Amino acid sequence: MTLSIRRVVTGVDSTGTSVAHEDAPLPPVELAIMPGVQMFQVWGTEGPLSSPLSDPKPDNAAFFPGPGGTRFGLFRLPPEDGAEPGAEPHEPSADAATLESQVAEAEAKVPGLLGVFEPDAPGMHQTRSIDYVIVIEGDLWVELDNGTEIHLPPGTCVVQNGARHGWRNHGKIPATLAYVILDAQQPAQGR
Repeated sequence: MTLSIRRVVTGVDSTGTSVAHEDAPLPPVELAIMPGVQMFQVWGTEGPLSSPLSDPKPDNAAFFPGPGGTRFGLFRLPPEDGAEPGAEPHEPSADAATLESQVAEAEAKVPGLLGVFEPDAPGMHQTRSIDYVIVIEGDLWVELDNGTEIHLPPGTCVVQNGARHGWRNHGKIPATLAYVILDAQQPAQGR
């Protein structure tokens, strides 16, 4: 089942009047390599921010922001066991040509996303960012190093501060989180 997400973008016209530049449904990004996952790329910026913008446009060319950039979106994960009512369990494909096609599709739709995931630890990744996350539906768990998992029921806020992690849905219904990703500088070495 797809979430119904609507994006409203405000701005200022040439006379200084507040206006709505956009008020429209926002379709999910879905990838064959991640069955059942839905991503809603609401907004993105690159470089220094300025406001108000007379003609605001999202900058989501890459999934993760570049220097000084931001991303805002929603991520919906199906239950790990396919237990969502009416859902079929997803069987991974072992066909190399299919996998190559799925990776190409992911890179075209959300450039840079797959590159952060560890091939030998499904779902685990670490980014150079500070992420603000709130669980808005379902139950999630965040897995950290050494298999540590923290349960995140709806309403839980997470400050993901550059740690290696993976999102897990051990529940029975889809789980949705909203996120803001802020590009972060790497700490200076040798201090």
